[in-house]
Amino acid sequence: MSSPDSSTATSSGPLSCFLVEDSALIRENLVATLQEMLTLEVVGQAEDEAGALRWLHDEAIPCDLVIIDIFLKRGTGLSLLPKARLLQPEAKLVVLSNYATVDMRRRCLALGADRVFDKSGELDELIAYCLDVASSKA
Repeated sequence: MSSPDSSTATSSGPLSCFLVEDSALIRENLVATLQEMLTLEVVGQAEDEAGALRWLHDEAIPCDLVIIDIFLKRGTGLSLLPKARLLQPEAKLVVLSNYATVDMRRRCLALGADRVFDKSGELDELIAYCLDVASSKA
């Protein structure tokens, strides 16, 4: 199977993802799971808000999906959401958190998230959402 040129990616091209998660183990496991289930390329990672902002601002790699945890080593996903929306306006912003309460989901959506998923119980839903995002690239 040949790799499509990244500038002309189609539905068969990889879904590009930037991941903001403070736990190295969760990042590793999440990347492995997503890459096993999807045609996905992680184009960048950060463990705190400042690192995420540096990447989103300086790297300027447009991506299809930004996955953000709420509680980070420094800073929060909540304050990152509106900034990420400005810096990556075309990307789908997804919050993946252990604190996906009804109230927290509402706050995240109000701050610019497209979807919110619970780490402990909604991984299948996240995969399905990513498949939808990938199919809409066609």
